[in-house]
Amino acid sequence: MRAADTERVIAAARAWLGTPYHDQASLRGVGCDCLGLARGVWREVVGPEPFPIPPYSRDWGETGPCQVLAEGASAMMIPVPTGEAAPGALVLFRMKPRAIAKHVGILTGPDTFLHAYERLGVIEEPLTQSWRRRIAFAFLFPDEV
Repeated sequence: MRAADTERVIAAARAWLGTPYHDQASLRGVGCDCLGLARGVWREVVGPEPFPIPPYSRDWGETGPCQVLAEGASAMMIPVPTGEAAPGALVLFRMKPRAIAKHVGILTGPDTFLHAYERLGVIEEPLTQSWRRRIAFAFLFPDEV
């Protein structure tokens, strides 16, 4: 599997800037959550989504033995070590210690990322140390499936 063009991934993600936050939605300019943002970038860069996404919990502190997002991404994307994640990579954040990774962002530069955040919508912001230490998994978008 070959990785998608980094600049294309970043441009597709930035096209979502300003999209309002809406839980479990994925419509650019209308509303999305963090996973909806990633799904929209997938559709633009890779193609149609391979399967429908079932409803999911908003609980960022959820614990359990199964990393659902990471397992799903591993099946369709190119895993990379978190320390090697570069611009264009999709990163999964663990928002609380020992919780499963449930927040999604896309790196746009060595120290910036884009994500959908409740009350703020899709924003690009610095990848501070606080955010960086929460990265649990990283993946590259494929150029095709």
